[in-house]
Amino acid sequence: MAQNDTVKLIGSSDDPFSIRPRVALHLKSIKYEYLEEPDDDLGEKSQLLLKSNPIHKKTPVLIHGDLAICESLNIVQYIEEAWPSDPSILPSNAYDRASARFWAQYIDDKCFEAANALTGANNDEERIAATGKLTECLAILEETFQKSSKGLGFFGGETIGYLDIACAALLGPISVIEMFSADKFVREETTPGLIQWAVRFRAHEAVRPYMPTVEEVTELVKQRIEEGFKRNFKSNVSTSEYE
Repeated sequence: MAQNDTVKLIGSSDDPFSIRPRVALHLKSIKYEYLEEPDDDLGEKSQLLLKSNPIHKKTPVLIHGDLAICESLNIVQYIEEAWPSDPSILPSNAYDRASARFWAQYIDDKCFEAANALTGANNDEERIAATGKLTECLAILEETFQKSSKGLGFFGGETIGYLDIACAALLGPISVIEMFSADKFVREETTPGLIQWAVRFRAHEAVRPYMPTVEEVTELVKQRIEEGFKRNFKSNVSTSEYE
């Protein structure tokens, strides 16, 4: 595959999954054009996004020449295969590759499901159930880190790998949940490995330019809440005029 084809990435600062391909592209030293997509709730989707991802109409989307690749984990795997030069993102061992893919999917299917359930809880019963589920998910992820890292700094061992990149998408949402709730999910007593991993990961040169701080994420969420309130207020006023 020609490696000089134009590379573009459609992403969004509101989308925690957009960091995954950005880290992968940086690790591979691939030059690309980043196209910021406006927040879905605040503006119309760009025509390029609708054309590139007509099924889900969501970021991120990698455009390589005339090819469009969707879904963040799928994009990271594509980057690994399209640019096979070092550093490798996926493990060389077949079992380790399969294991990394399994746990990456676990993050998307189980961890995000629990996080979304918590943020969308309508009462104390739902909140308590979601809190327990997210705590359980992170405990399992802690155990996975201890096994995968083999005593080294990252899920991938000495260097950032596929599972590190997958887990990156959780950092922002978990930080926001902790900021707006009384619960602490990543703490020394239960997830010491994840705490130290997060510090190392955030400080890595391939991550630091794209990973917002906890304060930045929190401020963005507050801004979105305020904008959503104003938008709903205007909508209600507009609707009431015709009642």
